Amino acid sequence: MSTLVGQGALLLGIPVALAAGALSFASPCVLPLVPGYLGYVGGMDRPTGTRRPGGRLALGAVLFVLGFSVVFVLAGTVIGSAGFFLVQWRDLLTRISGVVVLLLGIVFIGGLGPLQRTIKPAWQPRTGLVGAPLLGAVFAIGWTPCLGPTLTAIYSLALQGGSAGLGALLAFVYSIGLGLPFVAIAIGLGWATRSTAFLKRHIRAVNLAGGGLLVVIGLLMVSGLWLGALSGLQAWWGGYEQAL
Repeated sequence: MSTLVGQGALLLGIPVALAAGALSFASPCVLPLVPGYLGYVGGMDRPTGTRRPGGRLALGAVLFVLGFSVVFVLAGTVIGSAGFFLVQWRDLLTRISGVVVLLLGIVFIGGLGPLQRTIKPAWQPRTGLVGAPLLGAVFAIGWTPCLGPTLTAIYSLALQGGSAGLGALLAFVYSIGLGLPFVAIAIGLGWATRSTAFLKRHIRAVNLAGGGLLVVIGLLMVSGLWLGALSGLQAWWGGYEQAL
């Protein structure tokens, strides 16, 4: 059962983690601040100053993404490892995690206002390439309450999988989903800029859709259907491989 759930979590978790990262980018506490993040890591001389060359900005964005990716992957590794030792309580932990995901889905939609606060550390690294990875790490820690709805869903999959490697992989894929838009905008890709503008215009719809999805996942976890779905997915995949 443990192996089935772990493999099912991998099959389901990778696309979910990628989508969760993209959804986090589109959240109200990230999307409107993208120009500020990029200006900071690009080394703007002043808030209204001129930005450094595009190549330097792209490198700064990559280092920024690397900074928060390291934090998320480390956390995913620890949570996945914990799942290995807590396997006998997997069902209870899944139901508890489901309650958390359900509540955070409501938060993502816009309810439970007090839980939407963001912790912003007073200390800030210097601007430019040197400070970019440190700013990424600060972002990962300080913006955790805002990113919590999607991160909790991913870490719950890692906990159920009971594997440090699975936890690290899911967190890494999540970081790709969150980080690629930063890099694409820094490079100057037109589609990325247009997509960001579209998301800003429809940010409320994005929050409702993303929060609704988290509520559904939370209900599945609380009801016990989530673990069954993971096992069923792995059984289907095993039959498909044998048929090839």
